Amino acid sequence: MAKAQLQSDPSSMLPLTAVVFSILAALAEGEKHGYAIMKWAALAEGGGLAMGPGTLYGSLDRMLQSRLVEETGTTDDERRRYYRITSFGSRVLVAEAERLRRLIGAARRKGSLERIHA
Repeated sequence: MAKAQLQSDPSSMLPLTAVVFSILAALAEGEKHGYAIMKWAALAEGGGLAMGPGTLYGSLDRMLQSRLVEETGTTDDERRRYYRITSFGSRVLVAEAERLRRLIGAARRKGSLERIHA
């Protein structure tokens, strides 16, 4: 798929993995370096994901190529790279959140979630 098409159609990136969703959600709060993203993802509101450096930086590299995130150029230590969500990344995050909201709503209407807790 052409980059221009990807840039205009957030749904072409869905569904997101839990790791990518968590990274985008972390960066929606503001720019962060890799370790700060990992710490945020490990929190309950970050998805409770324990990701190692390989998972994080592999995902960030793919997200950079897909233009979901970008490096800021900011640094407080030459070993740290800071990232921020792009406009396209924000649209993808919103589209995925909406997809998940619809999925959960459908499961609730069908009683699927109540049967699990019974």
